[in-house]
This record gives sequence, C-alpha cells and structure tokens, in this order.
Amino acid sequence: MSERPTHQHVDPQQCADYLEQIVYFIDNELAEADCAAVRVHLDTCNPCLEKYDLQRTVKQVVARSCSEPAPAELRERVMLRIREVQVRITEA
Repeated sequence: MSERPTHQHVDPQQCADYLEQIVYFIDNELAEADCAAVRVHLDTCNPCLEKYDLQRTVKQVVARSCSEPAPAELRERVMLRIREVQVRITEA
C-alpha cells in the first residue's frame, strides 16, 4: 500500500468491518469495489495495515509449510497415534 497519513481517530467498528474482509481481500475473493474500499482503508489506517501484513505473512508461511512433505518419522508417529485412537473407538 502507498504511504499516506494515517487516521487521527480510528473507528474501531469500521476497522473491525475491514478486518473481516482482509482474508477475502488477500485471496482475491472480493468484488473490485470492495477491494478498492479495503485498499483505501489500508492506505489510511496503520493498525489495519499492520494486521493485513501479519495475515498475509501467516498465510504465506502456512501455504509454504503445507507444500513441504512431513518427515517420515513424524508421519509414522502420527499414523501410530491415529491407529491407537481408532482401536479405542472400536473397543468402546
């Protein structure tokens, strides 16, 4: 976002409304008019811009982590634990 002056008086309800839309904004799932409104708000509200940056970073880290295969030892431990739970369920 561009560097512009921040709001002097941030409206918490308005920010909450925009923060609800940030995930959809990051995923390009908003209508263009809504995207434009979110961009304007982020350009003028540093607290929301910081939360947007955090959300975007977390989403990138999760996406990267999900594309890496789990180590074999971890996979084996998880499968063992799943089998243990399945046995308990069938015995109950």
